[in-house]
Amino acid sequence: MKRGRLLAAVLAAPLLATMASVAAPVAATAAPELSGKVVEFNVLAADGASTASAEAAVRAAGGTVVTSNAAAGLLTVSAPENGFTARLAGNRAVEGAARIRSIGQAPRSEKSAKAKAEAVEKDNRNGAKKGKADAATAGMDPLDGQLWGLTAVRSDLARTKQAGDKRVKVGVLDTGVDGSHPDIAPNFDRALSRNFTRDIPFDENGAAVDGPCEYRGCVDPADVDNGGHGTHVAGTIAAAADGFGISGVAPNVSIVNIRGGQDSGYFFLQPVVDAMTYSGDAGLDVVNMSFYVDPWLFNCAANPADTPEQQAEQRLVVKSINRAMEYAHRKGVSQVVSLGNGHMDLGNPLPDASSPDYPAGAAHPRTIDNATCFSLPIEGPHAIGVGAYGPSQAKADFSNYGEHISVAAPGGYFRDGFGTDWYRTNENLILSAYPRNVALTEGAIDEAGNVTPDGAALGVQKACRDDGTCGYYQFLQGTSMAAPHASGVAALIVAQYGNYSGKGVTLSPDKVRKVLEGTAAPIACPTPRTVTYTNEGRPAEFTATCVGGLEYNGFYGNGSVDAWAAVTGGKKFLK
Repeated sequence: MKRGRLLAAVLAAPLLATMASVAAPVAATAAPELSGKVVEFNVLAADGASTASAEAAVRAAGGTVVTSNAAAGLLTVSAPENGFTARLAGNRAVEGAARIRSIGQAPRSEKSAKAKAEAVEKDNRNGAKKGKADAATAGMDPLDGQLWGLTAVRSDLARTKQAGDKRVKVGVLDTGVDGSHPDIAPNFDRALSRNFTRDIPFDENGAAVDGPCEYRGCVDPADVDNGGHGTHVAGTIAAAADGFGISGVAPNVSIVNIRGGQDSGYFFLQPVVDAMTYSGDAGLDVVNMSFYVDPWLFNCAANPADTPEQQAEQRLVVKSINRAMEYAHRKGVSQVVSLGNGHMDLGNPLPDASSPDYPAGAAHPRTIDNATCFSLPIEGPHAIGVGAYGPSQAKADFSNYGEHISVAAPGGYFRDGFGTDWYRTNENLILSAYPRNVALTEGAIDEAGNVTPDGAALGVQKACRDDGTCGYYQFLQGTSMAAPHASGVAALIVAQYGNYSGKGVTLSPDKVRKVLEGTAAPIACPTPRTVTYTNEGRPAEFTATCVGGLEYNGFYGNGSVDAWAAVTGGKKFLK
């Protein structure tokens, strides 16, 4: 997928390449020799063991601790490539160790889950026709008439009663957030924002990953987005309602960038875990997560198609992410996660031919056992899963469904309205903020800041203030666009019902979920319940059957998130 274009966000940073399971004690033997070049490993502390004891085990085995996450017990360490994991084997303080490699972006074949994610979000490139204070309120902005998602979730009504509060903090765990974008800047919390990644210009074989570093030291500032995906998400959540550009679902809350993805759009384990646990430590109220953790679309405990090392690697990923999500939940963070763009019933997953998506050429076909394989973070603990629908309220053809769906929200659906003037129009998608630097790189604007013909065909728009400050906006679709609508409503719930003290506000994630689900607008399964998308040009594997009733079903979960109902009628769900 192109830079930053994810369903899911894909990454190009350190990758788990080999893994040793090291839980059971073994008979004492001479320590193996260390040899080879120095590389990096992830090491996970065993259940019940302290991070300090795992660090001590690493040092005793000849390694050096580079990064240590005490909340999840996950370490990044450097050590010679041969003998290190064998030295750790049997140490009771260590759950497992996995070698990390800096590698390049895999070729985008039709079988690549990440390539499909880009195709989903950029489908319009292929033929568009075109002490609690009183609640603050807000109006609408000039471009809001194009944001059908705002009216679908009734944010336009909700903001007449509750538009949010700056003390409510929403984290965006993504490719970054452009804190200078004029619609983001008024609500951007620069002090709390963090970047947990470092750019990877090229891999060890010379293949481009993120490309040349934009900043000395190859670490982008925490108010920069060189991918574009995270800024689009942030705009939907909380673009300011100030008479300019667009506004978000919760236009008065604060946005915090907790970047865990590379410029190129890939997400690896350590940055994601660090961002998740930081969300709890920083006192964030809601975190939006629209990605899956590479290199495995599904992490399987013991898939027979995988090597023992790959199986152990996947078990480490599952345990690490689960620990991080449990930690964030205990710290009061509501975790809103996109359901995925794989057009599959998550209770009956399709075969996976895309994993591991790194290094290039490593993928192999796998049958996915639903009981022992997990796509993360959507199948992690406490995830509020969000599916996508289009402007006609039809389930988007690309949206996953079934298990793990909590609610549905506007995600865009380029091919909605087959047989009508709506079909394959930009207006079926979700319009949100677009970083100027990314628009320039992608050819949507020229050096002077004017929208190019290619940009105009994609619906790219420009708005300028009297002082010459300009903002840019692009149309995208995906469950990545649905999740931030739900995150915005979750933020309004915290603002309306949270407990205020000093500079902060708190509301238990379980209570946020109850209000979000309890006030969702029910949507019945379609008639007939089985929907084919052949008219829209999709193959038979897109065919989907909706199971369940009006109160809860596999296409819409508890229904569409409803900001107005949440802020006016949510109190009864807090009892």
